Amino acid sequence: MNKLQLIDDFRQVLHGYHMSDDAVETLHKSHVVMLIGPTSAGRNTIINELVATGDYYYIVSDTTRKPRVNDGVLEQTGREYWFRTEEELLNDLRAGSFLEAAIIHQQQVSGMSIREFAKASEQGKIAISEIEIAGGASVHAAKPDAQLIFVVPPSFDEWMTRMRVRGELPQDETKRRLESAVKEITQALEVSYYHFVVNDTYKHAARDIHALSGAQSMPDDSQARAVARQLLADTQAHLTTL
Repeated sequence: MNKLQLIDDFRQVLHGYHMSDDAVETLHKSHVVMLIGPTSAGRNTIINELVATGDYYYIVSDTTRKPRVNDGVLEQTGREYWFRTEEELLNDLRAGSFLEAAIIHQQQVSGMSIREFAKASEQGKIAISEIEIAGGASVHAAKPDAQLIFVVPPSFDEWMTRMRVRGELPQDETKRRLESAVKEITQALEVSYYHFVVNDTYKHAARDIHALSGAQSMPDDSQARAVARQLLADTQAHLTTL
């Protein structure tokens, strides 16, 4: 179990956090694409497809939590996360060197360091990562021209199939994830800065997002928003049965 020893210090520095002038300048020069979406929407698979083209740089977040073993493989720093001490991450926050950061479950602090965006720019690549909806608002506030893509599955039934492929979940966990998805989709539909993309197949979604990343203006996404609204209605209906 992770436990934050400096949680009060993190709360203090995150309250009213501002990036440094150097960080703002670095971010201003960066081409940023962030994928947002409910659980099992396929964000990581799409990102992997885009990174494989050589045009994208995956932003690896910093975290204070310890590496975990996933499927028998220990996480490595620089791959899943940059694993930092609390003191290291706190000092970087005080220096204004993060785009965004948050205390998660009162157990860890995670966020995206500006140094990752500098690496993307140095390599002439598009910075890409996945982010939660609260972080999306922070990114938009810091960089209004960042492309925030909200990814949704094509239907409720297909979404449930994809979720089950990952393994059977207890009913209470399924309910929690669906409730979170309702909040996320609702919030995203209420603002204009999210562009919706339907992940019918990850290759199609990656192709669409790549086209968006080079677009001068965002094309109409009304059909994708209609899919999101139907997904929201079906999810709400299903929750009444749980």
